[in-house]
Amino acid sequence: MFSLLNMRSVDVAAEKPAEAREPLVPKPDGSTRGRILDVAMRRFARSGFGASVRSIASDAGVSPALVIHHFGSKDKLHAACDEHVLAWIRDVKRDSIGRVAGGGTLLQVLAGADQYAPLVGYVLRSLQAGGVVGREFTEHMIADAEEYISEAVRDGVVTPSRDEAARVRYLIYSSLGAMLLSVTLDPPHDPEDVTAAMRRFMDELYLPMLELFTEGFLTTRRMLDDYLLYVPDPPPGDQPPADGTPHDDEEEP
Repeated sequence: MFSLLNMRSVDVAAEKPAEAREPLVPKPDGSTRGRILDVAMRRFARSGFGASVRSIASDAGVSPALVIHHFGSKDKLHAACDEHVLAWIRDVKRDSIGRVAGGGTLLQVLAGADQYAPLVGYVLRSLQAGGVVGREFTEHMIADAEEYISEAVRDGVVTPSRDEAARVRYLIYSSLGAMLLSVTLDPPHDPEDVTAAMRRFMDELYLPMLELFTEGFLTTRRMLDDYLLYVPDPPPGDQPPADGTPHDDEEEP
């Protein structure tokens, strides 16, 4: 999934000058509120959303009372951090990096630069917590993958599906699920070192991933045929495999 969906992002990036490809990293606006917001995002990325207002205030060099003065409560500070990160994701999408093909691709782009590690860490925390950032980030990746995979199907690079939308969603969920499980069970020694965790994940799983997506897993299509017989109304767009392989109950011409 990761390399499959990365092909288009590499091609797109090669067409644009380096300065046009550089994602916009949200920076503090110079105000005390902006500094607290940036520090809170980093603290949540490191320690999770259970981090205290006191720890955030200490990181920012201000009093806990000043944090509450600017944001009202910890929940409102968390919500402001969500919007801070989501705005950055939307900027990335608008600047062509956001047109990468979903799944792990955007996460790989982010983890490729150390300065993005807090943002990736925040997104991972949000995915684990199931918050608004995690949901919207996942939907961004699904939308990007739907666009790219539909193009790949038209170009004959990817086999068609009877339900393209469901297949894309499964690919994104399975890719993110594998990554989250890896990072959760074997977290980096430094909570901010998301880059190392992503590299280790790819090093360990690249070969089996390529085998699975290139050569397949099952040697016959009997399980699929049994399922299609069981499902009364397959989704619209039902079509045979791209290679024209007949069903088990069909005869060769």
